[in-house]
Amino acid sequence: MNLEGLAGRTVVVTGSSRGIGLGIARAFSAAGAELIMLADDPVIHAEAERLGARGHEVDVTRSAEVEAFAAALPKLDVLVNNAGYERLTPLDDASAENEATFRRILEINVTGMFLMTRALLPKLSSGGRVINTASVWSRTAEAAFGGYVASKHAVIGLTKTWAKELGPRGITVNAVCPGWVRTEASLRSLKRMSERSGTAEETLLDGVVAAQALPGFMEPEDVAGPYLFLASDLAASVTGQSLGVDRGEAPW
Repeated sequence: MNLEGLAGRTVVVTGSSRGIGLGIARAFSAAGAELIMLADDPVIHAEAERLGARGHEVDVTRSAEVEAFAAALPKLDVLVNNAGYERLTPLDDASAENEATFRRILEINVTGMFLMTRALLPKLSSGGRVINTASVWSRTAEAAFGGYVASKHAVIGLTKTWAKELGPRGITVNAVCPGWVRTEASLRSLKRMSERSGTAEETLLDGVVAAQALPGFMEPEDVAGPYLFLASDLAASVTGQSLGVDRGEAPW
């Protein structure tokens, strides 16, 4: 897909070494953007090389790493805050590990998004775009995923707040809310849900698909289009919005 105004724009995509982030990065690369890919693992370098992009290892929760990356970036047109962490955090699990996981989810999904956006804000000028990856669970909820669901609801709150805050500068801020997508994270969650419920993974997945208005289990590339739209000239007047890409699972 190639939308007006994307060719040559500098685009940063966090959490783009795999899953939805990699699908987004591939779409921007195909649209002719000057792509910069971030992740907290060394895989990012090989994936960036395949796309003719620049890859950087950056942990979005570490201010020093984020600030160092931002300082070396000459300019920016589009920031895609996609880095995220999805795990179960059941309320009835009183273990130290579960508590640490809950804190880590919020640190990556909320604090990390704040740190990255704050650091890169001086690089964005009028016409700049910030696009945050939320989730279908930022609109609904799922038992035992309290940390993740809370974090994604927070992403919507940040999106609405920053849209008001940055609007006077001519910068738009929006969120994309993907539904179930075939990624390492979603398949891990499906496995844990199966273990907790005693229900086969295939049965759970059938239930997910049955809840959608459109059939099928999405692939990462299936959710990339809305990111391109929100970054393009076509969405110049769209801000503070959350766009669901969930095949009709949670109409909004």
